[in-house]
Amino acid sequence: MSLITLGLSHHNAPVEARERLAFAEADLPTALQRLRALPGVDEAAILSTCNRTEIMTVAPLGEEARILDWWRRERQTPEGYLEKFLYTHRDAGSIAHSLRVASGLDSMVIGEPQILGQMKQSFATASEVKSLGPVLSRLFQHAFAVAKLVRNETQVGAHPVSMAYAAVQMSKRIFADLHSQTALLIGAGEMIQLIARYLNQNGIGRVIVANRSLDRAEKLAREMRGYAITLNDLPGHLGDADLIISSTAARGYVLEQPVMELAASKRRRRKPVFMMDLAVPRDIDPRIGRMEDVYLYTVDDLRAVIEENMKLREASAQQAEVLVVEHAQEFARWLEGRDAAGTIAQLRAQARVHRDEVLDKARRRLASGESPEDVMNFLADTLSNKLMHAPSHALRHASAVEQALLLNAVRKLYELPDDSEN
Repeated sequence: MSLITLGLSHHNAPVEARERLAFAEADLPTALQRLRALPGVDEAAILSTCNRTEIMTVAPLGEEARILDWWRRERQTPEGYLEKFLYTHRDAGSIAHSLRVASGLDSMVIGEPQILGQMKQSFATASEVKSLGPVLSRLFQHAFAVAKLVRNETQVGAHPVSMAYAAVQMSKRIFADLHSQTALLIGAGEMIQLIARYLNQNGIGRVIVANRSLDRAEKLAREMRGYAITLNDLPGHLGDADLIISSTAARGYVLEQPVMELAASKRRRRKPVFMMDLAVPRDIDPRIGRMEDVYLYTVDDLRAVIEENMKLREASAQQAEVLVVEHAQEFARWLEGRDAAGTIAQLRAQARVHRDEVLDKARRRLASGESPEDVMNFLADTLSNKLMHAPSHALRHASAVEQALLLNAVRKLYELPDDSEN
């Protein structure tokens, strides 16, 4: 069995592809159960965020095509579409990749902490539906520990660079001074909470929080000295907003073009509106971006702002990579040892069966009056033949290529001298 990771991310897939191939949070439990039910899949987990979707499995090598076909059917995409963006990691590659992701080294914003929380949620969901086993469970825990080590021993997360930070920085390109602006935040999750914090630090004038659950919106609004509304109340407040930033888990557009056009027609003054859609799938109808005085951006547009700040983290990231490599090798050794331990246990169990069988025959011979010396010779010869039968048979009937590999293995296992030494 091997660790196999199939995925796509912001590195090679545009937002349209990421939203099409992502799994909604509510769909993950049943999706995991269907994935785990595939022949050969012993363990499974799915990490699906706005910037990446990854299918993690413990399965035999060669099962990649079956897993890929399952993903294609789950997301109802045509053959060949997913493959354009796909990356595949196996065994040591899967281990190192998981540790890099958890540590924020593979994120759009290097060192950002959100991905660790998202991985913990992925782990929790897979645990709840019992799709994990000993390998993935240990890999997740190892990844969490390494991420903590990276954060404590390097400065990779010290600089204030994140998607939330970048979104606020981008808004300041439209509004140099935020003191007189009103921000409408759609959603109340971790991303919106971070944005609210950065807006507050930058002196935002007023904040409106819109959310499906009014209780969560009110909690955040109180912290920001703003007020809360439900998503149904959005149309009546769009005209008041200078900044509109959205990050929800909705399955369709939260904000559609006709609603925004109506709000724009009621604005008392012509003034730009900054809009940032941080959701995947997108919350804001992309046609809104074609409206006059509207500046609509998505997560992909944050790259330029992020890249300006990434140079500060490069040296720290190199230190973090060294830690990741070291601890990936540690986990790989555990995995190899685990595989070896299972085989060794089977080998010993088989040897005990042969021993007990031959001992039983030897006792019967002694009981029948056969001389102890003859019985001892019988026991030694029979046990030797039984233990050597399977490897001898495999060597005799192997192909030329297989035989060369097996001969080398046997010489090493039994510490035999090389032919060249005779």
